[in-house]
Amino acid sequence: MSDSGPMFYAWCDEADRVDALAAALSALVIPGDLIRVSMDNDIWYKTHSMDEVVATVRAHFSGWINADVSSGVMLRHPERAVCFGIACFTEEYERRHASGPIVLRVCDKWDFFPHEIAVSRGPRSIEAEAAVAWLVVQDDLEDLLLRFCAPDASGRIPTGACTNAWDWVAPVDMCATYNANAAELARDLALSWVHRHDKDKVKRAVGMSFDALQARVDAAPAGARVPMKGKSELARSLSRETVLKVLAMPPATLLEALEAAAVPDEAWRAAEPKARELLELRHQLEDEAAGEVPPAFWVDVTTREHTRFLEEHAPFHVRRLPSGGVLLATHPYRTLWPLWADAIFVLGLKS
Repeated sequence: MSDSGPMFYAWCDEADRVDALAAALSALVIPGDLIRVSMDNDIWYKTHSMDEVVATVRAHFSGWINADVSSGVMLRHPERAVCFGIACFTEEYERRHASGPIVLRVCDKWDFFPHEIAVSRGPRSIEAEAAVAWLVVQDDLEDLLLRFCAPDASGRIPTGACTNAWDWVAPVDMCATYNANAAELARDLALSWVHRHDKDKVKRAVGMSFDALQARVDAAPAGARVPMKGKSELARSLSRETVLKVLAMPPATLLEALEAAAVPDEAWRAAEPKARELLELRHQLEDEAAGEVPPAFWVDVTTREHTRFLEEHAPFHVRRLPSGGVLLATHPYRTLWPLWADAIFVLGLKS
C-alpha cells in the first residue's frame, strides 16, 4: 500500500491537451468554485472564471511552460467536495521528464479514502468493515476516471489509468484503466509487457498504436518471460507467446474472459452482506430525517488487517461503456494483474 493516491493519468496528443484539460475541468470543477492556476513564476493567480483559466493555458502552454490547476471537485457517493489538482504537460517537457501527460491528483488522500466507519454494537468483522471502506469509494473512483478521461464524446483521450502510487506503471499494476476502444483492450497487456521486458517508461510508450505495441512484443526472443507479482506459479511470470495469443484473439472473447474472471472470491462474498448492513447504517446516520437509528460507534479502517483484506480480496469490475470503451477497476490497494491472470486461465492459456 502507498501513502499517496489516488492518482489519475490520461494520454492524448499534444495538439489536443489544452482541449482535453478544458473538458476535464468542465466535468470536474464545482461551478463557481475558486480555481488556482500556476504556469510559471510569472503566472500564478486565483479566479472563479473557468473561461479565464482556459484562455490563460491556451496563451502560454508551450515549450517548458506547463499548466497546474487546482480546485474543488464534487464527489457523488455521498456528495462531498474534495480538493483535486490537474497538471498538463507539454511534449517538450514530456520528452525529458515523462509525467503524464495529464494528471489528476487528490490533494489529501484522507479526503477521498474513509479512515473511519460507523459500526453497530455487537461482534465486529474486520472483513465487512474493510468491504465498506471500498464500497464507499468504488463509484467515485470509476466516476472520476471517466469524468477525467471521457468528459465528452470527443475521444481525445484514448487511454488512461488510476493508481495509488506516484507513477504511471504497467497497466496490470494499476488499480483501474480506461480504454476508449474496447477492441484495443489487449493493449493494456502489451504495454505492460513492453514496460517490463524492454524497460520503457509507460508514460513514454502509452501513446504507441496497438499495432506498434504488438510489433514490440513480437520482436522479443521466443520464450521470453517477464516476472509478475502473482500467488500461483502460472501468475508469477508472463510469456511473450501468451501476450501474442491474447493480442490475436477476438476482442469480444477477451472481454468475456475478463468478465468471467471478475467474480468476487469466497472471502468477499462472505463479508459483503454484513458490509451492506454497515453501509445502510452509515446512510441512516447521515440522513437527518431518518429518525432514531441503532446505537453505533466509529472504528478505524486503516489498520494493517483492513488493508490486507482489501489487497487480497477486493473485487474487480469490468464495465462496458455505452461509448464503446471499457473500464477495469479494483480498490487502489490492489492491482489488476490477478484479474488478467485469471482471464488468461479462463482462456486456456499459460501465462
